[in-house]
Amino acid sequence: MPTPYSESNPANPQPSVTEWKEIVARYQTPSAWRAAWQIADSFVPYAMLWAVMHWTVTISWWLTIPLAALAGGLLVRVFIIFHDCGHGSFFKSRLANDITGFIAGVLTFTPYYHWRWEHALHHGTSGDLDRRGTGDIWTLTVQEYLECSRWKRFAYRLARNPIVLFVIAPVFLFVVRERFPSPKASPRERRSVWCMNGAVLALAVTLSMVFGLKAYLLIQLTVTMTAGAAGVWMFYVQHQFEDAYWERSEAWDYTTAALQGSSFYKLPRVLQWFSGNIGFHHIHHLSPRIANYNLERCHNSHPLFQNVKPVTLLASFKSIHFRLWDEQRGRLVGFDRVRGLRRKRRDAAKSDVHR
Repeated sequence: MPTPYSESNPANPQPSVTEWKEIVARYQTPSAWRAAWQIADSFVPYAMLWAVMHWTVTISWWLTIPLAALAGGLLVRVFIIFHDCGHGSFFKSRLANDITGFIAGVLTFTPYYHWRWEHALHHGTSGDLDRRGTGDIWTLTVQEYLECSRWKRFAYRLARNPIVLFVIAPVFLFVVRERFPSPKASPRERRSVWCMNGAVLALAVTLSMVFGLKAYLLIQLTVTMTAGAAGVWMFYVQHQFEDAYWERSEAWDYTTAALQGSSFYKLPRVLQWFSGNIGFHHIHHLSPRIANYNLERCHNSHPLFQNVKPVTLLASFKSIHFRLWDEQRGRLVGFDRVRGLRRKRRDAAKSDVHR
């Protein structure tokens, strides 16, 4: 873990809030031509794949399903554009962000204003143990898990099962969960859910008429499963790595939460492209006003960011085993940690009895 910044210790730079704000400010200005190019190389190929699938569906599903999976990969990139529009970072114009965000929301089945509100809460609470529960993955501490009822422990283990977490949950999230507003949402956020539901229904009806209901449902399910699994996996790795950052509210710090609680997921170039550079998540959490097309340049601009230890694709698979936050050790651990603690408690109880 990096040591604090000082002028006499440039090898481990971690500037103050004033200093890092000056660094990132240069990359917070949106670029109209970069944004336009991303729309062209994301939305257009996505639409073209649907057109090609309309042709292949009459030939062979062996051609259509791989194309649907590829469309799912492109949908991840579309979602990152949606995400940037929600932060107001993709275009300078608020109207352009809102229009593009709404269109991307239709394709990703995600209500723009409602999601933007919930995601802002995530950015303001990420890594805060006392403010968990909005826009994050269900995470318990070791002590909380030990004190849970048997039913809640079962539910937690089920929710953390990889098949549930990366296959079932993404489909449920985007197809079902996003259709209903949060009870805490404002009237505008609630309206955005109902408007998006209408737009998604109109798109589904139109494509069902073009492809046929059965063909459309199979293609859309493949697209949604691929995009959802990839998106949830990315989000998981970005916050659920061994040396992640979690603190109680009184000790929580925004800068530290960004640089130590959000990973630098170093992906191969092709996967970095499909994921819209969001692997530079430490930069994104430090400054959500930086569009995805500027994240890598910002990362390369200062030793502070390059000092963040990267998580490689191969190493990221270890994160599947991290299930609980151990406040004593200050790291994520697996369920084996709980078994070890229970064994120690049983041994201690037996020792007390013998005395």
